[in-house]
Amino acid sequence: MSTPQPPAAAPAPGHALKHLAVHLLTPLLMCLGMALAYQGAFHQPEPNHLKVAVVATTPQAPALAGAVQAKAGDALDVAVLPDRAAAEQRLLDRELVGAFLPDGQHPELLVAKANSDTSAMAAEKVFQRVTAQQGVPLAVADLTTPSEGDPTGQGLFFLLVALSIGSYGSVAVIGAAGAALGMRLRVLVGLAASLAVSVIGIVTAGPVFHVVDHDLAGVWALGWLYSAGVVGVGIGLHTFLKRWTTLVMMVLFVMLNFTSSGGVYRPDLQNGFFGGLHSFWTGAGFLEGARSLLYFDARAGFAGHLLTLALWLVGAGVLVAGAALYEKRGRVSAAPTEAESEEESESEEELEESAVAA
Repeated sequence: MSTPQPPAAAPAPGHALKHLAVHLLTPLLMCLGMALAYQGAFHQPEPNHLKVAVVATTPQAPALAGAVQAKAGDALDVAVLPDRAAAEQRLLDRELVGAFLPDGQHPELLVAKANSDTSAMAAEKVFQRVTAQQGVPLAVADLTTPSEGDPTGQGLFFLLVALSIGSYGSVAVIGAAGAALGMRLRVLVGLAASLAVSVIGIVTAGPVFHVVDHDLAGVWALGWLYSAGVVGVGIGLHTFLKRWTTLVMMVLFVMLNFTSSGGVYRPDLQNGFFGGLHSFWTGAGFLEGARSLLYFDARAGFAGHLLTLALWLVGAGVLVAGAALYEKRGRVSAAPTEAESEEESESEEELEESAVAA
């Protein structure tokens, strides 16, 4: 007859509190990061080198352009264009936000709202002040036609959000539940997951909500390229960061990504930091590439946005290759270590953190 074993001693309160404090650090850092990123990017949108033009429909047009520029300072970059055709071309090339055609009775502002509705509204406010001084109303003409399901032009931004959440949420699952798999298998699973994410995205944005009403194949391909880059970065980072991967992914693909994508405000309404990120960050690559494809006949910098997505995918490949080499050299044991076992027990916490990020 075996001797009854005494019950295991409960962990000391100090140890339990320390364990709890370490795990609370992640959501608190998420809170801080989201507050800094979103409020820093969106709290005070002001024109910042907003590119507009005055069309020389009257002899006074150059003087008007100079007066508007002098009053606005760095808020505006005001050009003078010879005619309406030149203004329309610059707008469709996404080189301008608005083009003002002065007229004593019927002044008009040309915009391309598909480029950015908020930027077009900012240009409208600028020239409404001009026409208000003349005592005449300002007519606004939009050169682009929004999709049936996206009259405000914000739908593509929310598609970006869906693709991002699906992608880095998949990273949390692959890192936790797939930790015993080799790097090659994890990458294949990641590619499959990114394919599924991109298909879900285009089906909901296309046939379901009609945010994308043409060029579905092109937008889907951009979405898969974007998602594969995000998943690849996450798989590579997980080898080195373990349970901190979710936090870092949130910084990269939520805090810095959504705020610099141009989905709410483009760089001409943001400070220099987020405007600078917009020029090379992957979310901006997808969003601006999709805009150019859908509304500007794949002109207006489409090739550059495609290159941005491709370079992020290449960077993810380099990171994955480095992680594979790190594991192969034995710095990460093939057998589950104590840290990995703890990480697997925390897999649901990682998923909950992904939900918080969403």
